[in-house]
Amino acid sequence: MPHLAQLRGPLVVTVAYFLLWYSLLLRQTRTKYRLKARYQKEGKVFDRYFGRDDEMLAADRAVANTLEQMGPFLVSLWLFAIFASPAHATWLGAIYLVLRSAYPVLLGKRVSNVQSRRVALATLPSYAIVFAMLGGAAWAAIVD
Repeated sequence: MPHLAQLRGPLVVTVAYFLLWYSLLLRQTRTKYRLKARYQKEGKVFDRYFGRDDEMLAADRAVANTLEQMGPFLVSLWLFAIFASPAHATWLGAIYLVLRSAYPVLLGKRVSNVQSRRVALATLPSYAIVFAMLGGAAWAAIVD
């Protein structure tokens, strides 16, 4: 079991992940109110949940995808930090965080412009990192 001081890196990565998460929520909220005002100005009704506005859908998708990946990422990060290597967990977590931060940029401002290959540049390496950390944690727990 690592000393608590060795877990500072994974702690910083965890805090940074939540900062990213809340920044995406804030972006989603700002998008909603900006679009609502624009629709109202144009004399249209903004339907937040059943509308098909491409900007709103992109903001929602960035939030939903980040939430979907939160559990696997944080669990794998901490299992790897505890059972294998806090230092490697920190580096892998930081790389994951950069990839996760790139996801909304690669997704784009409008869902209608999404290119799956571009989004895969963030998602596929992220999955690989999660599986590497889970596998590394399991291996370290079994071998130790």
